[in-house]
Amino acid sequence: MITIYDIAEKAGVSAMTVSRVINNTGRISEATRKRVSKVMEDLHYIPNSMARSLVLQKTKILSLLITDITNPFYTTLARGAEDAAKRAGYRLLFANSDEDYAKEKDYVDMILSTRVDGVLFAPTGDHSAQSLGQLQKHNIPFVVLDREIPGIEADVVLGDSKEGARKLVEHLIELGHRRIAMINGSQDVSTARLRHTGYCEAHLLSGLTVDDSLVAHLNYRDFHDESALDALLNLEDPPTAIFAANNMLAVGVIQSLRQRGLQVPDDLSVVCFDDFGPAGAINPFLTLASQPAYQFGLLGMQLLIERIEGEAVHENRKIILPSELIIRASTRALK
Repeated sequence: MITIYDIAEKAGVSAMTVSRVINNTGRISEATRKRVSKVMEDLHYIPNSMARSLVLQKTKILSLLITDITNPFYTTLARGAEDAAKRAGYRLLFANSDEDYAKEKDYVDMILSTRVDGVLFAPTGDHSAQSLGQLQKHNIPFVVLDREIPGIEADVVLGDSKEGARKLVEHLIELGHRRIAMINGSQDVSTARLRHTGYCEAHLLSGLTVDDSLVAHLNYRDFHDESALDALLNLEDPPTAIFAANNMLAVGVIQSLRQRGLQVPDDLSVVCFDDFGPAGAINPFLTLASQPAYQFGLLGMQLLIERIEGEAVHENRKIILPSELIIRASTRALK
């Protein structure tokens, strides 16, 4: 195994000089730097990252904690984060909470023990304030993605959930739908609250009354509660359209409707938030509000690295990314 002493001997310099070249510290002539770097290259020397982190007080490792790796929104977001981290010379550790606060808390404990330089954090819900508080207590920089947390001051990258939801429901109203159900995420998640607000606004702006019996609050990750759909379909005046608050809920809704012998959009129209990444381009079907998932990860990582490297302004920054209404085959006009 090649050591810095081997490099020093071959380059005719001290081990301290080699260490300064590796860590880019101290004053060294350009000629000496080039000579040492050439020897390192010739000997295929790979610096010890652990030792280097002790010298620099930085590991050059970042963590990305997301809520659902199976959701194409988050996989695309992760790619944006990874690309930005790699360009800046950082390595990235991935963690997935499965919308489970207990699992999220375990990952935060792991992050604290790993000594990462910063965290890009998509919270499971409002209770994530405790996890983010732990990061603050240990002076670990973080940027919040997708969901805001009351009481937490931080850089944040969000989508315009309220506006996107309003556009989707207005589209259904324009098609003649008046009984529009909403299958939403948990109300302790900011995006679920905002999407419900957008749903209500679309009704009120169109002169329609919001019927609370048409709204079900479940879990974002997937659609397990068949009783919620049964309750909607068994109403005396059932819905003619369903707004699923994210793509995973929409998949569950459509599968459940088909199991009941109901077809989309012939029997019910369905819309949702978030696209399906490259898979959605193969057989585009769902009318949806598409968010720029890659930009979430890219911009979030850029904010985090600026914060770590002392290049950020003192004030916390908020970026709100717009959604785009994409009309496809899952909706139809009422006759």
